[in-house]
Amino acid sequence: MKVLMFGWEFPPHITGGLGTACYGLSQSLSHLVTKITFVLPKIKGTVSAGTVEILGASGYTASASRSVKAAGVGATEATAPPDSAFTAATFADAERHFELLAIDSPLKPYDSDKDYTAALRRAYARRKDAATFAGRDVATEAAIDKAVDTTQPAAVQTAVADLIEISGDYGKDLLAEIRRYAHVAGQIAIQGHYDLIHAHDWMTFLAGVEAKRRTGLPLVLHVHALEFDRSGEHIDQRIYDIERYGMEHADHIIAVSSRTKDMIIARYDIPAAKITVVHNGVMDKPKNTPRHEKKFPGKLVCFLGRITMQKGPEYFLEAAYLVSRKVPNVHFVMGGSGDMLPRMTYRMAELRLLDRFHFTGFLNEEKRHRLFSMADVFVMTSISEPFGITPVEAIQHDVPVIVTKQCGVAEVLRSAIKADFWDVRKIADAIIKVLTEDSLARQIVEGARQELTEITWERSAAQVHQVYSETRAAYAAMH
Repeated sequence: MKVLMFGWEFPPHITGGLGTACYGLSQSLSHLVTKITFVLPKIKGTVSAGTVEILGASGYTASASRSVKAAGVGATEATAPPDSAFTAATFADAERHFELLAIDSPLKPYDSDKDYTAALRRAYARRKDAATFAGRDVATEAAIDKAVDTTQPAAVQTAVADLIEISGDYGKDLLAEIRRYAHVAGQIAIQGHYDLIHAHDWMTFLAGVEAKRRTGLPLVLHVHALEFDRSGEHIDQRIYDIERYGMEHADHIIAVSSRTKDMIIARYDIPAAKITVVHNGVMDKPKNTPRHEKKFPGKLVCFLGRITMQKGPEYFLEAAYLVSRKVPNVHFVMGGSGDMLPRMTYRMAELRLLDRFHFTGFLNEEKRHRLFSMADVFVMTSISEPFGITPVEAIQHDVPVIVTKQCGVAEVLRSAIKADFWDVRKIADAIIKVLTEDSLARQIVEGARQELTEITWERSAAQVHQVYSETRAAYAAMH
């Protein structure tokens, strides 16, 4: 079976759990299928593995060494950062079963319209400085302005059919870029020989539908997060419409938790029979990960994730304040970055936690391991988390975890302490108990460690492969 897979990101260039999930699933799945071709948008000048050659939009090629000709303008080469664990050698075992294609694009996971516009301006600024593009940028921008009118959004039902022509330029806004990506995805689909299409999350849903339309192949959509997870009740209607449009046109849907499945049924009116729950797995902890001793006395409580509304950082901060009043010599770390970071730093100062609370910014893999190796308890205060892989990583480092009942990972980490995200006092009480009762901390770790034996990407891949087989059979019977 040959699978054409669309995603947002792939290691080592990741900004959240989706890239890690796509990597873990695709590598385990590659041993069960004949070939996986993974297509992702990428920022020009970066690469996920090996080297990348960016040429014109007239076509693409991909070899076993993952030299890629992708949709874009000009030519450049880049290599993976030397400190990255995800080098070409990482793919050696799956060399014959996996290839990676990159479409030149400013699309990045978790981008808003504002983020995309800023990236687009930077891209054009770089072009203006390059002799290759001398005299072209004004005409290019004018052509894009004409092609995409953001003041009158097109109906989602016609979005795929009304894609802008690929001219080697980026879309004017985020939604236009997603439609451009979908158009290139359709070109890739008809130039290969595949048996099934698999698309991850909303940015690639239109790409999946377009590839299905162009090839007549069955489409499986993988829902890692929904607009209601990211935005609560204040959703972006355009994104919701794309999500619903994609799910209505999919032949089957994979949800990362029962919580996510229930939300798809209730919020998007999708039949339950069309959805299969496949929990995420977890990557093995790197061997010989060194322990790092704390350079201060006392305990360390950590939060790790994007500092956005979805992750509930304010609840962690308020709980930290309550804990600090009862437990001496305890420090708190908030690792990550996001739009709520300025507000959190201001609130931390209001609570007079300057000597107790530390912000680290974004942490790469090595620094995440270092933080976990020093932590005494990990707390996830997410308001709505479809799954949530970070608590599993904490358990791998023998760190007891506290998670909210609104996290999908609570379905598989039964030993973890659970509380509602808004119940700050209960979260604080749980932190205090773990910090002061060594037996409770050991009990959580030992129980969760046993549960980790069931949370593997091999198991997830086997379930996804079963979805593939059943979807293809049902599709063949209908057609």
